[in-house]
Amino acid sequence: MEKSKRLQSLDILRGITVAGMILVNNGFGESFEMLRHSKWNGMTPCDLVFPFFLFIMGISCYLSLVKSQFSPTPQVLRRIVKRTVLLFAIGLFINWFEHAVKGDLVCFDHLRIMAVMQRIALCYCFVSLFALYCNHRYTIPAVIVLLAGYTAILVFGNGYAYDADANILAQADLSLLGYDHVYHKSPVDPEGLLGTVPSVAHVLLGFYCGMLIRQRETLEQKVTAIFVLGTLLVVGGYLLSFGLPLNKRIWSPSYVLVTCGLASLLQALLMHVVDTGSRDTQPSALSPQSFFYIFGVNALALYVSSELLSILLGAVGVSEWVYTAIHSLIPPLKWASLVYALYFVLLNFAIGYLLYRKRIFIKL
Repeated sequence: MEKSKRLQSLDILRGITVAGMILVNNGFGESFEMLRHSKWNGMTPCDLVFPFFLFIMGISCYLSLVKSQFSPTPQVLRRIVKRTVLLFAIGLFINWFEHAVKGDLVCFDHLRIMAVMQRIALCYCFVSLFALYCNHRYTIPAVIVLLAGYTAILVFGNGYAYDADANILAQADLSLLGYDHVYHKSPVDPEGLLGTVPSVAHVLLGFYCGMLIRQRETLEQKVTAIFVLGTLLVVGGYLLSFGLPLNKRIWSPSYVLVTCGLASLLQALLMHVVDTGSRDTQPSALSPQSFFYIFGVNALALYVSSELLSILLGAVGVSEWVYTAIHSLIPPLKWASLVYALYFVLLNFAIGYLLYRKRIFIKL
């Protein structure tokens, strides 16, 4: 496998992740436990989707910036700044749109500032600048420093306290952003400011994975390297969880290691299955992997469309009408919720399929 050849497996893993994000974000009513985020300590399958996306973004950062030999030219820097601002602005627009469809057009005094897209933007910016200005041999040491520093914050700042008044993460958001601009559905904003620190480490681990993929000559060597990395991260993360429990809400260091490890193992498996003997072409529309590939090549665009569509359909009553129709056919609440979520995934797949057929690839 040539170094310059596009990894179809990476697009498919990205597609699996985005389809999963849409699935778990759009259950209607009472969902299965595995399709709900863990309330605090612990981890459900639902808690894997966003960290997987950040990990994949790290791989993509390396594979993208290596084309310019990591040279901080004005053109490269402008592209990084432009993308960071665009992603952050889209996140703010999603938050604004949720108020706007309810008639609250001028909601800036109580608009949530941080969310998924905003965290993606900040992590992309920090890791891209690291890639341009730092020696890449310091990638793992940088991860260690970030996670060690964040561990100190958690330990000395009551980071595991399920109480906004005592938890340093919640207090930081309240102090820097203000009460009216933070998330209030849990004591700690899951995309809060201090939680960006371990998220950057998370993306750096993906960046390191991209470096391993690029530096290994053969596909077998690439798969082996990523598999070994994934195994070490999963084992290390679970050992660390005895002192620092897995927790998505605070993005605990153990959570970083375990989710990056699982993402690495899945990437290695997909590389072995998908990229072996594959040509550097897009899969046909009827191939088994095409469903996730279609999500993967327009990943962020489809995630954004799913968020806006969910808000809009909910506001005009279509979501409730569809769910009621499904529930009339499938009485068990959890199964009805699952079918609704699957319907919504397919609705967004239809959008992605139209883009794919017209060869429209939206790069956010």
